[in-house]
Amino acid sequence: MAEAKATSPSPGRLPDLLIEDDSSSGGSYGFKSLERSKSEAALLTGKRHGQTSSVSSQDSTENVDIHSISECSRVYFDLSKEETFEDHTGKNLFFAPTRSNSGRFLETIRQNEELRVNDLTLNYRDHRSISVGSMSSMDSMDGRVFKGELESDSRGNVDTLTYQSSFDTLSTTLKDKIAKLSATAVDSELIEIFNEINILIEQAWAMPAIGRDLAYGLSAIIHQEKALDFILKTSATGSKALLIASVRVLEQVLTTENREYVAANGLDMLVSVCLKYKEDRDLSQMTTGILESMFKTSEDTCHRLIDLGGLEVILFWCRGQDRLTLRHCAIALANLAIYGGTENHAQMIRLKVPEWLFPLAFNRDDIVRYYACLAISVLVHLANTYDKKIETEVLNSGTLELVLPFISSHTPAEFAHMDLWHRHGRSRDWLRRLVPVLTSKRTEPQALASFHFAMEAGIKVEQGREKVFTEIGAVEPLKKVASTSPNPTASRLAASALQILGESIPHKLSQNVPLWSNEDVIFWLTQIGFNDYIPQFSKCLVDGDLLLKMSDLDLAESICINSSLIRKRFLRELHELKTQSEYSSCDPTKLSDWLKELSGDLGQYTYQLLQSGVDRTYLPQISEDQLRDDCAIHNGIHRAKILQKIREQVMHPLCSKSSVDLTDAPDTYTSDKTIDAFISYRRTNGAQLASLLKVHLQLRGFSVFLDIERLNAGKFDEGLLTSIGHSKNFILVLTADALERCIGDTQRKDWVHREIAAAMESKCNIIPVTDNFMWPTPDSLPEDIRQICYFNGIKWIHDYQEACVEKLERFLTGEKHPSLHGLGSSFEDSSPHGHSSPHGRSSPHGHHDSTTRTKRGHMQGLGTSFEDCL
Repeated sequence: MAEAKATSPSPGRLPDLLIEDDSSSGGSYGFKSLERSKSEAALLTGKRHGQTSSVSSQDSTENVDIHSISECSRVYFDLSKEETFEDHTGKNLFFAPTRSNSGRFLETIRQNEELRVNDLTLNYRDHRSISVGSMSSMDSMDGRVFKGELESDSRGNVDTLTYQSSFDTLSTTLKDKIAKLSATAVDSELIEIFNEINILIEQAWAMPAIGRDLAYGLSAIIHQEKALDFILKTSATGSKALLIASVRVLEQVLTTENREYVAANGLDMLVSVCLKYKEDRDLSQMTTGILESMFKTSEDTCHRLIDLGGLEVILFWCRGQDRLTLRHCAIALANLAIYGGTENHAQMIRLKVPEWLFPLAFNRDDIVRYYACLAISVLVHLANTYDKKIETEVLNSGTLELVLPFISSHTPAEFAHMDLWHRHGRSRDWLRRLVPVLTSKRTEPQALASFHFAMEAGIKVEQGREKVFTEIGAVEPLKKVASTSPNPTASRLAASALQILGESIPHKLSQNVPLWSNEDVIFWLTQIGFNDYIPQFSKCLVDGDLLLKMSDLDLAESICINSSLIRKRFLRELHELKTQSEYSSCDPTKLSDWLKELSGDLGQYTYQLLQSGVDRTYLPQISEDQLRDDCAIHNGIHRAKILQKIREQVMHPLCSKSSVDLTDAPDTYTSDKTIDAFISYRRTNGAQLASLLKVHLQLRGFSVFLDIERLNAGKFDEGLLTSIGHSKNFILVLTADALERCIGDTQRKDWVHREIAAAMESKCNIIPVTDNFMWPTPDSLPEDIRQICYFNGIKWIHDYQEACVEKLERFLTGEKHPSLHGLGSSFEDSSPHGHSSPHGRSSPHGHHDSTTRTKRGHMQGLGTSFEDCL
C-alpha cells in the first residue's frame, strides 16, 4: 500500500485513500459520508504520528483539533486499508476475501441480513452479549433490556467480548446524539448530527463477524428512542440538505422491525418523498436504497409500494448509469419477486419489469447482474407454477437467457466474498422463500437457486449459523437436486452446498438416462414420490432404456397403477426426465440438440426417434406418417413443427450451417428480412447502451436481435452473420474507441468489423448511434467498411433517452433515412472530422441547418423529451 502523504487532511474530510472515485459520473464520493468523518481523519493523523487513543461518549462532544478515536473506528480503519490482494489469499480458499469491483476491499455493508430485533439478546445491565445464532424474543421495547436465552456460539467468547465492548461504546454515543436531535431546530446542526449518526452505524456494519448484530442493536435503539419518527418527519418537511442527511440514516437502519414500523406509520409519506425527488441524481442512491429495503417487508407492503408509485421509481433508475443506484434497483426487484405474491407479479408484468431487468442483467457490475438474474429466475419459476401468461412475458423479454452465462462464469465461493454488499448473507425468511425455486422445472431458476444456496452455505458456516438451512427446510430439496436433477449445473452446485454444510451427499444419478440400471430407476422413483411402486419396477427389471419407452398402457398393465390420475402424474415426471436427459451415448448426430433448438419441449421425442432409426441425416426423408406411426409422436402440432423446420432447411440449406457466408447465400435467403433491428456493439464498453436500446425498441413493438454470448469472450459466432442477413436495420452502437480495432484490420478478424461488412453486403438500413465517440478518418478504416463514416445517425444523450429513441424509431420506420448523405442529423449537429462541406453545411455526420429552434427548457433526469432533439 502506498504510504499516506505527510500533509494532514483538511478538516471534516478523509484523505483520498478512503474516498470512492466514481468515474461514471465524473466525481468523487465518500462512501456513505465517510468524507465527513473527522474521527477517521484524526485516526489517520494519529497513525502517522504513532498515536493511539480511545474515546468516551463525553469526548465525542468536545471540539478539539485532534479527535479521540474509538476502538470501533480503529478497527474500521484497519479494514479500510488498501492492502494488496495477495496478502489475503492462499490461506483459506473459500473464505479468502477478493477484490470488489471498485478495486477496494471495503465498501459499505448493507442490511442484507434480516436478523430480527426479536432475535437479539441484548442486556445492557448484566453485559451479556449477543449470540449470532440467538433465538431470543423481545420482552420490552423500553430501549433497555432484551431478555432471552443465549445459544452457545461456536466461535467462543472472543466475539462476545468484542461485541459487548463495541456495543457499549457505540450505543452510549448514539443515545447522546439522539438526545441532541430533539434539542435543536437549526438545520446545519441537525445535518451534522445526522452525519455523525450515519458514520457511527456504518462503523457498526463494517465490523467483521459481529457487524450485523451491532448494526441491528443500534437500529433498535433508533426505534426505541423515537428517533425513527423524527427521521420520517424530517425527511418530509426539511430542506433538501436536511433530507439527504436524514435519509442516509434511514437507509442504514431499515432492519426488519424498523421496516415494519415504517410500513405501518410512514409508507405513504416515504414514497411521496421518493416520487418528489424521482429524477434527482443526488438522492437516487438513497431513494432506491430505501425502496430496496421496503420491498422485502411483506406482500401487502409490496402491493402498497406499487400502488403508491415506488416501483415506477425503481424502473426509472434502471436506465441510469450510477453503479450503486443500479445495485439498489436490481436487489429491489429481486426482493419484490420473492416477497410480492401473485397479484404483485401481475403488476410487475404490466409495468414491463422483465424487459427492464434485461439491461440490469446485461450490466458489467456483477452484483447488478446477479440480482437481476435472481429476480427474473424467481419470477419465471413462480409464473410457471400459477400463470403461464406471465411466464410467456418473461421468456419474451430475453432476460432469462442471461442467467446461465452468469452462473458459468462465477463460482459461489468467490462470488460470496467478491463484494461486501452480500457478505452478511440473507435472512432466514428471505432464504425460506427461495427454497421452492430449487424444485423448479426450468433449468435457469433451479441452477441459480442452487448457486445462491451454495454461496449462502459458505457464509452461514463462517458465521456459525449453518442450522438455518435445516430450520428453513432447505437440506432435503438440496439433496434431491444433487441426486436426481437432470440439470447438471444445479446438481453440482447443490452437492457443493451440502458438502460445505457437512451433509451427506446422496447417490448421484447419471444425466444419461439410457444408461441407468434398475437400481438407478428405483432411486429416481424414491425422489419423485413413487415409493409404493418400487416392487413392481424391481420385479420387471425396468432400466433406463425401458423407462424411456414406457407408455400409459405399460403403467396400467405391467406396473399395476390403476388410477389414471396417478399414471398422469408419473408420465408428467417422465416427460420432464426425457426433456432434460442427455443422449450422448446413443446420439452421435446430436439429434437431441436439433430438437431442443427447435423447441425445448420436443426433446422428449429424442429417444423414440433414435430407437426408430432416425438421426439428423435422415430427417429430410421423413414423412408425417412415419413420425406418427413409427416414432409414436401423437401430437399433431409437434409433428407439424418438426416437418416445417425440415422444409426450411431443405429450402435454405445454408441456414443449418454454423459457418454461414452471406455472400454465398441464395437471394431468397438474404431477402428474408424478419428481424426489425440487429444491434452491434463493442463488448468492452457498449453493452449497457446496447441493452437499453433493445428494451426501448421492444417496448415500442420492434423485434430486436442482440447477441448476449458476446459478454463472454470467445470464438466469433458465424451465425451472427445469418441474423444480420435477416435484419431490416443494423444499429451500430459506437462508444469510445469502438472502431479502433477495425483500423488496419484487412483480414476481418475484428467482430465489429465483420458485422458492419455483413450489414453493408446485406443492404441493411445502417443507423450509427454514438456515445462519447470520436470518428476516425475514413481513410484509416478498411475499404469494405469505409462508407460507415458517411452515414447519418444519432448522438445518444443519456439524460434524454426518450427523445433519442423517438428519433431512432423514425429512422427504423422510414420517416428518416440514415443513408449516405441522408436527411438525418445528430443531436448536436457537429462534424466528427471538423470538415466543412459546400454551401455552409458540415460533412455527412453534421448536416447543419442555419435555423435552429430555441430550447424550451432543460429537463433534469432521464427519459424526458426536449424539442431540440426532434
